[in-house]
Order: sequence, then structure tokens, then C-alpha cells
Amino acid sequence: MKRLIILIVVLIGLLVVIDLGQQYLPSIFHQSSTGNSGTPEKVQIVTEESVTVNIVKKFGPSVVTITGTATQSQQSSPFGFGPFQFFGVNPGGPNVQQPDQNQPQSIGSGFIVTSDGMIVTNKHVVSDTTMTYQVVTSDGKKYAVKNIYRDPLNDVALVKIDPSQNSDVKLAPLTLGDSSHLQVGQYVVAIGTALGEFRNTVTTGVISGLGRGITAGSPYEGSVEQLNNVIQTDAAINPGNSGGPLFNSSGQVIGVNTAVSQNGQNIGFAIPIDVIKDVLQNYQQNGQIKRPYLGVSYTLLSKNIAVLNNLPEGAYIQEVVSGSPADKAGLMQGDVIVKIDGAQINDKNTLASMIAKDKIGQTITLTIYRDTKTQDMQAILEAAPQQ
Repeated sequence: MKRLIILIVVLIGLLVVIDLGQQYLPSIFHQSSTGNSGTPEKVQIVTEESVTVNIVKKFGPSVVTITGTATQSQQSSPFGFGPFQFFGVNPGGPNVQQPDQNQPQSIGSGFIVTSDGMIVTNKHVVSDTTMTYQVVTSDGKKYAVKNIYRDPLNDVALVKIDPSQNSDVKLAPLTLGDSSHLQVGQYVVAIGTALGEFRNTVTTGVISGLGRGITAGSPYEGSVEQLNNVIQTDAAINPGNSGGPLFNSSGQVIGVNTAVSQNGQNIGFAIPIDVIKDVLQNYQQNGQIKRPYLGVSYTLLSKNIAVLNNLPEGAYIQEVVSGSPADKAGLMQGDVIVKIDGAQINDKNTLASMIAKDKIGQTITLTIYRDTKTQDMQAILEAAPQQ
């Protein structure tokens, strides 16, 4: 009798479970639910694959290829090959003589930021002023470059095209995100013209590090940039990706791909998008990109390096540009700039970042170390020369 009662209870329990399953399981496995209106609503299951596919479909057409036409042969690529190489392309290698080129060569990437034809790319992509540049969209439409605005401070350039050249095409600007709250491990998608040949190549990865400081390029190639506070990513980046966007999972641009390590695998770097937003604001206010300018090239001496060389922490001056504010103030090669207006220069507050916060025409006080002595000098910042 007890067994019969137990069996009846078990059967009743199974019936209840089946009834509940019929009510709730469809909403999970059939990806549908009932809203307040009583009509079925779709529930989207988000996967890494679907995120990538959606980004490529929606935003890939706004990524462009930048080509350049040169009439003179060049012995090497105009971009540096160093421990952190810019993503320039030279198919034959850095030391191979290239033939005269009358056909456009793909040299980098970019992306549309305004519907009236403003495109963001890297400065080193369009650094050769003797070249004629052209923008090619993902569907093969071509636009002549009207103007180039190069940032004297960052490896950033704005390229302007005329959308009316292809009146049947509407340029779709990308959404710029926020790079101030990025996290290591965050999912990212990179799109660009890999190897200067494969347009809209897509790679994925994560943010591997934040706040990195690198010196990209090579002094022997004449193209060197001190890049501070850049994003490190393991998304596969190849030569030709320079200027291409780095997306977050929402399809917002959070960085601009700019350099790759030659000494390791899957180590690439991107300029944070907040820098790009500042450049765009600067252009909108001035009609060009104006930056305060001191006129020195320097090596940052960290605490450890300074102690080893019996020098103070700061910016060791390697060269003073003739006629620059630094030259007029009396700075010399070998000086160490220790402070600006009383603020210590270090790996978190670099000379470049501190100057960038000042204004053109502003008088600053430089505390320098020279011949075992410390002294103060006054310098009046000027507008950086246009490149």
C-alpha cells in the first residue's frame, strides 16, 4: 500500500514538471517569449561569433583603404622598421629597391567619421608629402584626397574627401566610443587592409594591456613616434592595418591600430579613441590641428635608468630644434628637463603629455639639470609647425 501511494505521488510530480516545462521551456529553447502585449518577442542569444559578424556587416563598409601614387623609386618603405613597427607596407622588404610606380599602392587603412567625408588614419600612412593619395571604400569606390591635416603631437591624421565624387554612395560614419574605461580582457575586433592587399580583413582578440608607452618606427628610416598610453591587443594585426579601427563588442571604435611588435607574436598597439576625439575637436575649432610646441626630441629617464646614469628623473634632451621655443629659451642637448611649472616629469607625466595640456603663447617654467646643477628657464610655447 505504501509503495502504491509513493508511486502515485511520483506520477503526480512528473505531471507537474511536464506542465511547467511546457510553460517555460519554449521561452528558453525556442528563443521566444510573450511580452506585455501578449505577442511573442524574440530573444537574441549573443555569442562571440554573432558579435563579430554583426560588427563586420554593419560597420565594415565604413572602413577604407588609403592608397598612394609615387613617381619616384624608393629604396625603402617610408615607414619605420624597429622593435615596434608601424604598419607600413613594402612587399620587397625594407632594403629592396622598388621600381617606379605609376599605379596606386595600398599603404594603409582608415575609417569614416563624418558623412561629409572626413576620415581618420595614422600620420605615418600619409607622411610622404610628394605622394598623391586616394581613398578606396570596401565596395571599390574611389575618392581623391582633397586635404590632409596631420597632428604634430600624435600619430594621427585627418583625410578629407569629397562625397559628391560618387553621388550614389552615402558615407556612413562610425560611432566613436570611450577609451577611458577600457578593461584588460575586453573583447575587440580589428578591421583593415592587411598586407596592403586584402581589404576589410577581420581579426578578433582581447585588450592585453593598457597605458603602454612605446617608441615606434626606426630613426634610420626617419619615421619615429613616441607613443604614450596606447592600447595593447592580441588581435592579429598585419602591415597595412595602420589607421584601421579597433572595435568593442558594441561596434564602437575604441582605438586606431598603429604599431606592432617585431619581437613577439600577437602584440599590437592602438591609439585610444579619446585622443582621436580631441584631434577632431581641435580641427573643428581651428580649421586645422594646432598644438603647443617646445621643439625638443628627448628620451624619458625613469627612476631606475636615472639612478644607473647618475642623473635625475626626467626628459633627457637629445636634440633642440633650431629657432624653436626651446632654442630661444637656451635649452641644450644633454640637459634633463626635470619639471614643468613645478610638476615632476616621469613615466606617467611625460614631457609631451604635459606640453599638450598647455596653450599656444603660454609661458612655462622649465626646471632643468645641467652640469650637476639645477636651474629654471622660461619658454614661450608656439604653434607646432604644420607638416
